[in-house]
Amino acid sequence: MSRTNPGATDEIANWRSQLRKGAAELVVLAVLRRGEAYGLEILDRTQMADDLVAEGALYQLLNRLERDGKLKSRWQTDGSSSHPRKYYALTAEGERLFAEMSQVWSGFAQSISAIMETAR
Repeated sequence: MSRTNPGATDEIANWRSQLRKGAAELVVLAVLRRGEAYGLEILDRTQMADDLVAEGALYQLLNRLERDGKLKSRWQTDGSSSHPRKYYALTAEGERLFAEMSQVWSGFAQSISAIMETAR
């Protein structure tokens, strides 16, 4: 916590939360672009990227993406698991969305980086 600005930590936490919410859909699509996965696998892979997706938010996001036709799912019982797992994969529409979002993200990241470089 900053002594000169006691609210700085809360401000950064709130800002960071908003950044994560904005990037969550792209992150999930990117994970699934590598191949189908079940919920906890997706969560583990997103944690490699600084916990970008919270567990509670993940399942809401997966349900919405499936409802919107961006994902398809199937249930499978694995020999090592005592319960079936729901596996998710991108549909053609999900692939298209990922490509478009990736392009927008790249342009956005380049713009922010360019602005940040001039501030240094």
